Amino acid sequence: MATRRPSTDEPAPLGFETGQASISGDYRAGNEDSLYTSSWSAFVADGVGGHAAGEVASATIAIRLASMLDATEGRLPGEARLRELVAIANADLALRVRMDPALRGMATTLVGLFSDGERVLVAHSGDSRAYRLRDGAFEQVTEDDSLVRELLSAGAIAEEQVSQHRLRSVVTHVLGGDPEDAAALHVASDPLRRGDRWLLTSDGLTDYVPAGEIAEELDSAATPQDAADALVALALRHRARDNVSVVVADVIELVEPPAYSPVFGGSAAADPASARTLDG
Repeated sequence: MATRRPSTDEPAPLGFETGQASISGDYRAGNEDSLYTSSWSAFVADGVGGHAAGEVASATIAIRLASMLDATEGRLPGEARLRELVAIANADLALRVRMDPALRGMATTLVGLFSDGERVLVAHSGDSRAYRLRDGAFEQVTEDDSLVRELLSAGAIAEEQVSQHRLRSVVTHVLGGDPEDAAALHVASDPLRRGDRWLLTSDGLTDYVPAGEIAEELDSAATPQDAADALVALALRHRARDNVSVVVADVIELVEPPAYSPVFGGSAAADPASARTLDG
């Protein structure tokens, strides 16, 4: 479906200029992350470590979501439709397990931005994160679905213990094929604001790099792709022992209808349905 050109008295819709990168890292043989970007939507999925076939889970969710977003070139009209798409993609995980029982236990996180041209829906499940840089202020928009966050909320541990806690990788909500997984998806709505810069990232970045350094790189990079490349390089310098996937999305006016050219990365890029791929 072509994007309608705005009339002269109608404000141009807001969407994204994106940069993205996904790498296995220096300590992992394979990449269990997947990502997708377009002018209207973007997301990162991280196959959950310790579960069977995390790379299959993340790619299944990414490719299924992307295939349904194709109908509107990535533009999404509202929360009800977003929840419907995630539920369908999540059901695909259950279907794949029924077809191949060896995949039982596979699961993935998800964090994404989904725009209708005026507002953005921020969706997440698990410990992949969304951040927003606005007027120099760097803010974590999502809150991890993790055991250490629950312990912190209960007062059982202090904030300074979170990053080094032995259970910091234990997630409490992910997409694993159960209908309740999709029902537990967190969705927040935020007005799109031109000039905002968003970051979506797997925990391969945030588990190893301090937030202040992430903010500095994100703020200083000239373009979204420069920022994505710089953040991956930063994770490697910090000896990140996990896959690292990032999407950087600048909010811009889409004065001309953008060509629909989705980009895939990580495990999703290995699928023949991918329109374009990233090395990683």
